[in-house]
Amino acid sequence: MDAQGRGRADDIDPADQWVLNPNTGEYELRLGSSAPQPGVPSPRKPRPSEAAPPARSRSEAPGRSRPETPGRAAPPRRRRGAPEEPLPGRRGRRPAKKAAKGRKVLLWTGGAMAFVLVAGAGAAYFYIEHLNDNIASVSDDGASTGGFSKDKAINILLIGTDKRTGKGNGSYGDAGSVGHADTTILLHVSKDRSNATALSIPRDLIVDVPDCPTTQEDGTQKIIPGTQQVRFNTSLGQDGRTPSCTMRTVTELTGVKPDNFMVADFNAVKTLTSAVGGVEVCVGKDLDDPDSHLKLSKGTHTIEGEQALAFVRTRHAVGFGGDLSRIGLQQQFLSALMRKLKSNDTLTSPSKMLDLAEAGTKALTVDSQLDSIGKLKDLGLELGKLNTKNLTFTTTPVIDNPTEKVKATVVLNDSTAPQVFDMIKNDVSFTAVKERKKKEAAAVAARLKGTKAPASEVRVRILNGGAVAGSAQETLSWLQNEEGVTKSENAGNAPAPLAKTTLEYAPDQAGQARRLADLMGLSGSAMKPGESVTNDQGLPAMTLTLGKDFEGAGVSLTAPAKAPEGVQKSTADKVECAK
Repeated sequence: MDAQGRGRADDIDPADQWVLNPNTGEYELRLGSSAPQPGVPSPRKPRPSEAAPPARSRSEAPGRSRPETPGRAAPPRRRRGAPEEPLPGRRGRRPAKKAAKGRKVLLWTGGAMAFVLVAGAGAAYFYIEHLNDNIASVSDDGASTGGFSKDKAINILLIGTDKRTGKGNGSYGDAGSVGHADTTILLHVSKDRSNATALSIPRDLIVDVPDCPTTQEDGTQKIIPGTQQVRFNTSLGQDGRTPSCTMRTVTELTGVKPDNFMVADFNAVKTLTSAVGGVEVCVGKDLDDPDSHLKLSKGTHTIEGEQALAFVRTRHAVGFGGDLSRIGLQQQFLSALMRKLKSNDTLTSPSKMLDLAEAGTKALTVDSQLDSIGKLKDLGLELGKLNTKNLTFTTTPVIDNPTEKVKATVVLNDSTAPQVFDMIKNDVSFTAVKERKKKEAAAVAARLKGTKAPASEVRVRILNGGAVAGSAQETLSWLQNEEGVTKSENAGNAPAPLAKTTLEYAPDQAGQARRLADLMGLSGSAMKPGESVTNDQGLPAMTLTLGKDFEGAGVSLTAPAKAPEGVQKSTADKVECAK
């Protein structure tokens, strides 16, 4: 490709095509005159009757949200030209913004379903005001963490609805659907951004949907009563539930509280695949599904638009013909979309990136913590650090509902699902991230291996460093009465809270430390070689500090090191064929 991406210099970095304009302080695209370039849509021009908008100060941060009135929540946004039937909880259109003078461009990682954000980080420059007007948002109603943080692991809830609004979508399935949570993925990105897990949650999984405080269109709050033992997909749309209700349901199911949510309807699949010129998928047999209208011969195909939507909706023609088989197909599709977005064919094409940015912002409804291009850009830059080979797709472990004669729903597999949830909560990778494994293996080998002192010889002082009140006394009673650690004492509260439980010990107490670690399920990283303290009897003792991760006496504090046997998983960098 040459510097304009048209085929004369294969080693040109597309980022080098952007230069700083000294007059505006902004980066702008500099394309040569060797061929005409696609125009960049600009904000609407003011009518003659309108006053010219004031120029934005160069010190003002691009994408900054408007200040909120104290005591009042900022109203959700609705993009220009949104469908007449909004998502539950979506309010009316916000006033159109006036265009700023000059061309304001910004590095942005366009995308929908967060996978666009992952793959396109730092690749598209666009008009802030124009794209901000595309974004629709609804309140998270206090169900999130308050938004992602750059120095923590990230959990994004991705929801695909079965709402049939939009051109050509009325013929699919239930044309009157209120928009249930038809496809749901909890995307977890590790704190160090080295790996990620995309956990699919089956729509037919039986769950308890909790009570859901929901912001109404007039700004008032209404609590929608929860329901027990119902399909997961009813957490959205049913009885007026908004995406925040799905967020609360996921938290109750997995123990993981999402930072943000993104919602996409049928049009998202069609517009995004068309924006990148189609994605390549593989099928291991001829597929003909009359319900989804998909017809593909065995082999590799490039699909986009209506055909791409048919692909992700297909279930009767693959696997066992149910929703779990369709989940596998959707994961294959998302992997293919990511590979296309990461390819030079997309990243070196300004026109594709502009189309992608436009399609991505129109395709999504986000929570109120992600309601501007600036915020989406920040998230995208974090997610863009991920290598796709370390993104694992997996599905919540389930079994057929034993109460049904005709199998229609599923329930959690209690033997494996808790371990999967714990891995996500504890930021454990489903992929073999070599450096991480080496560090943990070294810590375990150095601190856990060796002789263990008898429980009766273990002397330890117990501090509460962030666990629930009473945890130190509970642990003391358990150690003395059930485990024979009689030389233990409750030392009250720690000077400062800790996120993780730790055990500090002197070199000559290593045998005692290994015994206590074995009893409590402590990992090697929880063991901190250091100094002993003096207990109430004037004898040297170890210090056990119960952190925020402590869940109760006798509950192991060691996070699973790998996924349980039999859990389905695949990584985004590999091509798999639907069967």
